[in-house]
Order: sequence, then C-alpha cells, then structure tokens
Amino acid sequence: MTTNTNPDATNANATNPTASRPDGLAPRVGGSPWIGVLLIVLGIAAIALPVASTIFVETWAALILASAGAAKIVYAFQTRQSGGFIWQLLLGILYVATGIMLFVYPYTGILTLTLLLGSFLLTEGVFELILAFRLRSQKNWLWVLGDGVITLLLGGMIWFQWPFDAPWLLGTLVGASVLFTGISRLMLSLHRPDAGQPTQAASV
Repeated sequence: MTTNTNPDATNANATNPTASRPDGLAPRVGGSPWIGVLLIVLGIAAIALPVASTIFVETWAALILASAGAAKIVYAFQTRQSGGFIWQLLLGILYVATGIMLFVYPYTGILTLTLLLGSFLLTEGVFELILAFRLRSQKNWLWVLGDGVITLLLGGMIWFQWPFDAPWLLGTLVGASVLFTGISRLMLSLHRPDAGQPTQAASV
C-alpha cells in the first residue's frame, strides 16, 4: 500500500503555522494584554515610590545572595571528597554573610549597590566607546558611539551625585525597566493575530 504526499501541502504547512492546527486558528504569540497592563501599573508605582522600590530591590538582592550562599554551603558538603571543600565553604559563608548584612543594614546595602551600578555603567561606557572607534569603518558606528557616551554620562552622574541619589535611584531605574517591559508586552499582545478569526486555506 503506497501513500501519496502532496508537496504543496507540505510547503503550506511549513510556511503557515495555522495549517497544522485542527481548528485553523492562529497561535497566540502575544499572550494576554493584562500581563502588560499589570507590569505598567507596577512600573508606575515603583517610579512614584522610588524609596520603597529601592528598599525592595535591596531586600531582593540580599535574599538572592543568602539563598545562593546556602546552596553553595550544601554543595560544598556534598562534594567535600572532591577537594576544595574549605574554599567552597568559605565562599558560601561569604555569600550568606553579605546577604545578612544587607538585611540588617539596608541603607548600607543601598549605598553599595548604587555605587556598584555607577561603576558598572562607567566601565560599560568606556568599552562601548572603544568598540565604537573600532567599528568606524561600518555605516552605523555612530549609534554605538552615542550609546557609549550616554552610558558613560549616566555612570558619571551616579558617581558624582552619590550618596545623595542612592535612596531613589535603584527603584526609579527598576520601575522604568518594568514600565517599558509592560508597554512592549502590551503592544505585542495587541498586535497578535486575532484568535477568534479562523484563517482560510488557499485553494488552487
């Protein structure tokens, strides 16, 4: 018994993702718009309450460090026969101690995180400028140059205004990131194919 395959149908299934669905409906690529709305609301709240959101970011960082330290300590005891037990144990204790310090002294943690952020942006800006001048032969190298200059300016502003900008800076930046993420998710969900309208297969 032989089975005849239709190459046109195979090509249609490859180019049209809805052809393989029994209901003929387009897949939901954008997700629910309510997720984007929720992220927008949270981003606006974080920007409106920068001190509270900064404390939240600092507490979250402390929780991550403490959890990672506990996991490193457990791993050190599980692999103590493999060598390097003392160094793995000390590294885990350092993580846990840092997380506890951020919990106990949140303002010190906020100052430290803000200073680290400024240092990171300054370093990234320098690397972006070096990369831009190495890409001068390309057409759009000025975009990389502009990115480096802006990043360098942001890092310098954080450094020169530190520690006065520490209570609100982290929360504002995180809020802006969440806000723009919510906007992008909302736009994706609004521009997805309508799941309620079945697609019509092309007939030859």
